[in-house]
Amino acid sequence: MKKYIIGIDEGTTSCRSILYDITKNEIVDISNRSFKSTYPQSGWVEQNAEKIYKLQLETINELVDKVKAKNIICMGIANQRETIVAWNKRTKKPIYNAIVWQCRRTAEQIDNLPQNIKDKIKEKTGLIPDAYFSATKIKWILDNVPLAKQLLNENNLCVGTMDSFLAYKLTGKFVTDVSNASRTMLFNINTLDYDDELLQYFNIPRKILPIIISNSEKIGDVLDYGFPLSSLVGDQQASLFGQGCFNEGKAKVTYGTGGFLLLNIGNKPIVVDKLLTTVAYKIKNRICYALEGSIYSASSTINFMKDNLGFYYNPADTGPMAESVKDTNGVYFVPAFTGLGAPYWNSNCRAIITGINFDTKKEHIVRAGLESMAYNTKAILDQMAKSGVVLKRIKVDGGCSKNKFLLQFLADINNIKVVKNKESEATALGAIYLAGLAQKVFTIEKLNKIIKSSAIYKSKMKDQERESLYNGWICAVEKLL
Repeated sequence: MKKYIIGIDEGTTSCRSILYDITKNEIVDISNRSFKSTYPQSGWVEQNAEKIYKLQLETINELVDKVKAKNIICMGIANQRETIVAWNKRTKKPIYNAIVWQCRRTAEQIDNLPQNIKDKIKEKTGLIPDAYFSATKIKWILDNVPLAKQLLNENNLCVGTMDSFLAYKLTGKFVTDVSNASRTMLFNINTLDYDDELLQYFNIPRKILPIIISNSEKIGDVLDYGFPLSSLVGDQQASLFGQGCFNEGKAKVTYGTGGFLLLNIGNKPIVVDKLLTTVAYKIKNRICYALEGSIYSASSTINFMKDNLGFYYNPADTGPMAESVKDTNGVYFVPAFTGLGAPYWNSNCRAIITGINFDTKKEHIVRAGLESMAYNTKAILDQMAKSGVVLKRIKVDGGCSKNKFLLQFLADINNIKVVKNKESEATALGAIYLAGLAQKVFTIEKLNKIIKSSAIYKSKMKDQERESLYNGWICAVEKLL
């Protein structure tokens, strides 16, 4: 009996394949390969897409060799969002390095957008115009890569996000899903299709873009393995689904290099100032939207304190260090190393540590660094509350979710229940669950029973203390803005 599903987690620094056993309802194996970005100029970030594909294929082969292809039901892909690849339709080979979501090469172009175009982008796509998204990356390739123009004239140019590139290499199908498409700055979240007016403005031909499909359907058979690719989904939406946030009012935050907070807002898009509105998922005719806010520095703050300040050797020490002092002794750490994301949206400000005096110890600064993630989360949650969607708890995943001090402080400062799931691989699980739904292995009801928590944190802080601490954060941020 076939009993496995493979979930691909193609991230910014590694590609992984996860083997899920449907009889045990758990992950039983993981294969991982790391890769690096290149930085041709200041602010430019690129990756070798062909190399990523080959490494990803190695991880798939490693798992298939262990359990045999005949025992695998299907596969799903979760991927780094906004990163753009252009390739030759006939040869399937990239014609330029992938331009990574972090790349700022088109920032000036965004700054020079007329205000009426910025307003239309927000209204139609739910996004705040930024070089982070895909549209200006695609335009840059069309304007600056000679082979792109040649292939365009020959009708042999394909341009898409990493999910689209991997799906094309694995199945020959030129598709993307609604969650990834909604991050291109070309996708109308109301019509669920590319927007002709935006395509015309950026001078991007529709014919070079992939067909948009749902997150849970059979796409095509994977190479000669014989099992189908049955889901595509952007990594943060995958995490939302993998955490079981299927319905309106459920939210998750992923603390990785940065932090990503998504709130399921139901079947109609809601536009909230200083936040992104994005597609959470589509299953058959059911569509769900999400509000999203991003924190630029999460575990990167922890790494900075380790590598640059030498405060500890092991990031796991940060929790005990923070708990060794009763508070931060008035210290606030605003980790704006590359600016501040939601709800501040200031890419020019830089990190500060305030409130240092002769009594300050490294433990105070470490505690302030951890607390910064919770403060920034609160700023986003307060903005999300303007949507009218009621939130009672938040689920947490990512590397920093292992830090018990952080999770307790997150519960305290937000006066909310914080839930840590039993399974930590929420992103891959989102792709696995969506693929399994397409193959009728799962139902939403069954997934609600499968997904279990390992810990729940409740607020222990008094309202007066919470207000006082958060006002201190606001004052620290205002020094930068």
